[in-house]
Amino acid sequence: MIDVESRLRGSFARQTMMQTLGAELEEAAEGRTRIAAPIADHVLQQQGFAHAALAFAIGDSAAGYAALSVMPEGAEVVTVEMKINLLSPAVGDRLVAEGRVIRPGRRIVAVASDVFAEGDKGRKHVATLLGTMVPVEP
Repeated sequence: MIDVESRLRGSFARQTMMQTLGAELEEAAEGRTRIAAPIADHVLQQQGFAHAALAFAIGDSAAGYAALSVMPEGAEVVTVEMKINLLSPAVGDRLVAEGRVIRPGRRIVAVASDVFAEGDKGRKHVATLLGTMVPVEP
């Protein structure tokens, strides 16, 4: 039997989107995860802030891996619905998404994720996501 952290890290390593963004899975535990990505020049919007797509991508993945962590070994999950509220411009060195399970279930898993910008000026909450994951056959 593979432990939760190893299972999540193995799956994360196969996500080429996260590789493209330079994202790292910093924490992986049952019901919660943390993913960080640098705010690099290729992920900026026209005003110089991190693009909302970066916040959404790592927030969705953090929530999804939190959901996967409560599924049986061999299961996979996909996002069926995800809402994002952008709270503040994302300025700093990196974005950090902290995903968590709100309510696990056999057919649906309610999840959430908060995204923070971190840098020289500290840590700022820039987005919050709320969504639903469903298990799928691998």
